[in-house]
Amino acid sequence: MPARRAGSAAVTTLQRVLDSSSDVAVVIPALNEAERIGDTVNAVLSAGAVAVVIVVDDGSSDDTSSRAEEAGAQVVRHQRPRGKGAALDTGTRAAAAYGARFLVFLDADLRTSAASWPALAAPVLGGSADIAIATLPAQQAPGGGRGRVVRLARGGIEALTGFSAEQPLSGQRCLTIAAYDIVRPLARGFGIEVGMTIDALRGGLRVIEVPVPFFHRVTGADWRGRRHRARQFAHVARALAVRRLRLSPRRRQ
Repeated sequence: MPARRAGSAAVTTLQRVLDSSSDVAVVIPALNEAERIGDTVNAVLSAGAVAVVIVVDDGSSDDTSSRAEEAGAQVVRHQRPRGKGAALDTGTRAAAAYGARFLVFLDADLRTSAASWPALAAPVLGGSADIAIATLPAQQAPGGGRGRVVRLARGGIEALTGFSAEQPLSGQRCLTIAAYDIVRPLARGFGIEVGMTIDALRGGLRVIEVPVPFFHRVTGADWRGRRHRARQFAHVARALAVRRLRLSPRRRQ
């Protein structure tokens, strides 16, 4: 089933989302985000009732766990950093234990903009999509740009599925727990989002992009930013290579 972008007719009213939000678990992977996690959790809770907000502390060395708990989140802690994929798996298992049917994945650094999560969840809770991916506006702080990585990700998704993603690296997503089972196992590292989108589309899921006014920290243009983008590029390339191999004629025999 091809992916599509949300228009006004595709998005249900936010009131319907809020009426259904007791079935929603918001999962927030976090590593050393003590400065921001409290604001993010508070913002999520301010937007409406959810079944649970789960912060997965991926082995932080700061006060991420205590700040998240003080804000009202349930915290699951990894003793050592295991990566975003493991954090999402841990958070999803915890969400299922709370009886949630829908997952909202958010970054820990969204702060007050995390209150916009109902706009992301609307198509999935309304039944018009299995996975909704947020497209973000221009960010408030200048970054170093991710042009090469975005082009690689967009081109790879289009080649394997026919869909040209506007923001292929966006990690702000809403999906059903059933959809999450289909896209597992997740790609490694920074390839998670690209791999998830491809696997969802190849698995016949309905995927939609939704504009949402989320704002978060952006990567700078210094040597740390360049190293970060180099790792992103390598991880996305690996995720694409794995999925091309799965589709190769030799593997189908």
